[in-house]
Amino acid sequence: MIRVEALWLSVVPLDMRAGMDTLLAQVVQVFGEARPHHAYLFANRRGTRLKVLVDDGQGIWLACRRLNQGRFRWATGNNSLTLSQAQFDALVLGLP
Repeated sequence: MIRVEALWLSVVPLDMRAGMDTLLAQVVQVFGEARPHHAYLFANRRGTRLKVLVDDGQGIWLACRRLNQGRFRWATGNNSLTLSQAQFDALVLGLP
């Protein structure tokens, strides 16, 4: 299991063609730096796709999720939000 101590959500829409290097550059631009055991979440403009970049302390993991129905929704604001573990689980694992 990958240990994640902090979760961050970028509210700036992302082009889902972006790969790991582009996402890592976005993390540095939005959050200042990529920190070990932190997860960074990005969504597309329509809110139907989500990418999660996780730094496990030894490397970077990239995971993707696509919704078949519905959308991810969150308020706009500054460029990032902090998520609780329950909020992260609801986004990544989905709600029944």
